[in-house]
Amino acid sequence: MVSRASTAETGPSLAWRLGFLYAALFLVVGCYLPYLPVWLKWRALDADRIAILLATPLYVRIVFTPAISFAADRLGSRRLILIALAWGSLASFVLLWLSAGFWQMLLAAVLLAINWTTIMPLIETVAISGIRQKGLDYGRVRLWGSVTFIAASLGAGFVIQLSGPGTVLPMLLIATSLMVVGSYLVPRDLGGRGEVKTAPVRRLSLRDGFALTHAPLFLLFLLAASLIQGSHALLYAFGSLHWQAQGFSGGTIGVLWSIGVIAEVALFAMSGRVMAYAGSTRLLVLAGLATALRWAFMAVDPPLWATGLLQTLHALSFGAAHLAAIHFLTHAVPEDRAATAQGLYAAVVAGIVLGTVTLACGPLYRLLGGEAYAIMALLAALGTGAAFSLRRRWQGGLVVDETGHASPAAEPLTRA
Repeated sequence: MVSRASTAETGPSLAWRLGFLYAALFLVVGCYLPYLPVWLKWRALDADRIAILLATPLYVRIVFTPAISFAADRLGSRRLILIALAWGSLASFVLLWLSAGFWQMLLAAVLLAINWTTIMPLIETVAISGIRQKGLDYGRVRLWGSVTFIAASLGAGFVIQLSGPGTVLPMLLIATSLMVVGSYLVPRDLGGRGEVKTAPVRRLSLRDGFALTHAPLFLLFLLAASLIQGSHALLYAFGSLHWQAQGFSGGTIGVLWSIGVIAEVALFAMSGRVMAYAGSTRLLVLAGLATALRWAFMAVDPPLWATGLLQTLHALSFGAAHLAAIHFLTHAVPEDRAATAQGLYAAVVAGIVLGTVTLACGPLYRLLGGEAYAIMALLAALGTGAAFSLRRRWQGGLVVDETGHASPAAEPLTRA
C-alpha cells in the first residue's frame, strides 16, 4: 500500500478516470438492461426467444471471460485488452442493430458476449488494484456508475415513450462510444501488473489460475453470490415487460429502475463505513435476506407505491451483495490472479447461474407471470444459507497461497 502522501497526489486523478469509466459503462447498462427486452419485443420476438437472446451472452461468458481474464493476468496487459474489448463491444452493437432476424441477432449476441461480458471483470480488477495500491475508496468511485445508470434508465424511458422502442440501439451505440473513450483513460500502472517491484515477477501459470477452482472457501463464496445475484434474472429479463403489463408507462418504469439505483448510490457513498462495520461476509448475509424479502413481495404484483418501496431494497439485494463480493475478492485472492478471480466470478455468477435462471425465466414467466418471483425468493434464501456458512468458516485470509495451493483462512489484517 502506498503512503498517504502518494495517495493524496494520485487519488483524485485516479478516482476521476475510473469514475468516468464506470459512468460510461453503466450508461450502456442503463440502456441495455431495462430496455433491450423492450426493443426485442418491438422486433416481434416472443418471450422464449427473448429469454434465449438474453441468456446467450451469459453462457458464452462461461468460457471466454475466465480465458480472457487469465490472459490479462498472464500477459500483464489488462489496459490493452480492455481497450480491444470496448471496440469489439461497439462493433457488436452495430451488428445487432443491423440484424435482420432471430438467427442474425443470436450471432450478434454471441459476438457481443465475447467482448462485453469480460469488460466488467477487468474494470473491477483495475479498481481492486486501486484499493490495494492507492487506497482508493471503491464505493465512492463505483457510485458514478450507479448515477449514470439512473440517468440512462430514466432518460431512455422517456425517449422510448416519445419516440418508440426503435431508439434503444442508437442510444446503446452512443453510450458504448463513450466507454471506448473511458478505456483509454485507465492508468497504465493499474492496467498492468501494478507497482514496479524489485523482485522478479513469477509468470502466472495455468495451474495457478485453476487453483482457485479447488479452494473450498472460494467455491462457497461463488455459491452464495451466484444464488443471490442469479435470483435477479426475472427482474432483468421481464421486469420492464411485466410492469408494462401492469399498466405502468415507460416513464414510470424508468423511475422505478432509478429508485433502486438511487438507493444503491446512497449505499456506495457510505461504503467505507458500511464495510468497517459489517465486513464482507456479514454484508453478504444481509444482502441475501433482503433479496428474498424483495422477491417474496414482488410475487403478489404489488401496487405502484409498494413497488417503488420494494425497489429501494435494490441497495441491499444488488448493491450490498456486489460490495461484499468485491471486498471478499480483494482480501481473499492474491493480486497476481485478481483478473482471473474476477473472470471466474463473472463466469459462474453472471454466466452459469444467471444464464440458467434467465433461460428458465422464459417459460416460468409465460406460465406464472409475476408469481414467478416466488421462485426467485427461494433461490435468494438458499444463497443466504451459503453466505451464512461462509461467514462462519472464513477468517479473512487468502483462500489460496502465493504458490496456488488452497490455504486455511488466516486471521485478517483488517476486518473482512
